[in-house]
Amino acid sequence: MRNKNQRIIYVLFFSMLVFVLQTGYADAADIIKWKMPVGYTAGTTLWDFMAVNFSNHVKVLSGGRLVIEPFAGGTIVPAFKVTESVRNRVAEAGNTWAPYEIGRDPTTVLFGGGPGGLNSEKMFHWYYEGKGEELLAQWRLETSGVVSFLLGLGPTEVAAHSHKPIRSLKDFKGLKMRTSGAWAEIIPKLGASAITLPVGEIFPALEKKVIDAVEWADPGSNLPLGFHQVAKYIIVPGVHQPSFPWELVINVDEWKKLPEDLKEVVRVSARLTTYESWVKFGYASMNAMATYEKSGNEIIVLSDEVVKTVQKLADEWSEGHAAKNPWFKKVYESQKAFRAAWDKASYARLK
Repeated sequence: MRNKNQRIIYVLFFSMLVFVLQTGYADAADIIKWKMPVGYTAGTTLWDFMAVNFSNHVKVLSGGRLVIEPFAGGTIVPAFKVTESVRNRVAEAGNTWAPYEIGRDPTTVLFGGGPGGLNSEKMFHWYYEGKGEELLAQWRLETSGVVSFLLGLGPTEVAAHSHKPIRSLKDFKGLKMRTSGAWAEIIPKLGASAITLPVGEIFPALEKKVIDAVEWADPGSNLPLGFHQVAKYIIVPGVHQPSFPWELVINVDEWKKLPEDLKEVVRVSARLTTYESWVKFGYASMNAMATYEKSGNEIIVLSDEVVKTVQKLADEWSEGHAAKNPWFKKVYESQKAFRAAWDKASYARLK
């Protein structure tokens, strides 16, 4: 009887072992792997709050069936060429900032939170409740041939880390500033010159004073990049960038291949990551401003004259593009209407 029981146990054990091995291999064979280049470097808050968080959420929520590996900007594709690489199937997905493509279509600026745009609170609501994400998806599919979702949202940026104090309009005269997007087109009207550099080249240019000032991101994202260590002045608020939304772009064919449940995993993971990034960016920026003050940096607040002038120039820039670009007009009018409705109801909120 003992030998019979042992044989039964051995048979059951080896049967279970074969089952585990077979199902394990089947699971491994069924895993979908995507590459996701991003428009920033590793080790930054953008990398941690957006790329890493999103990849982790997708892996967990899919039970490991979908694995998205992020690649820092410049490793497999240039930081400014993420959308192009996804469309051309160099990568299955990417995390990019739309205004990097302003030369192709100025509508990118509206989706990326440019000068005169919505702050992060308004932008968050416009995207998810004001049909902003639907417009983004339609515009991307029609003009870029990719699928798109909001993926990452940050607060108002620092106007500049600067070697020179900037308070009034006259302080912009002759200023050499690293910038991009619509601000690079508007700032020359203030007498400054715009120099566009990817993030990896900004610090040495600022340190060697090849540029006088730099705008990159919010206070928390700028802190680990060390701009404050080589430039004394920190200029606020970021009139050029009231918020900075990022997006997930996906190759259309790869998206079509995904099972419906994994599509939902991507949607939910993108939305969850966006929410988390918003609060993480905000908290990091609060602490960063305190660090700047302790480090001896001088915080300078732009004059009301500068703020009003920039808003006027931004409105003129937007109205000009709306008059000749149907997509720009559609998105611009959507944001204007949303801003008006939001501001009209502002009496219901504490200031």
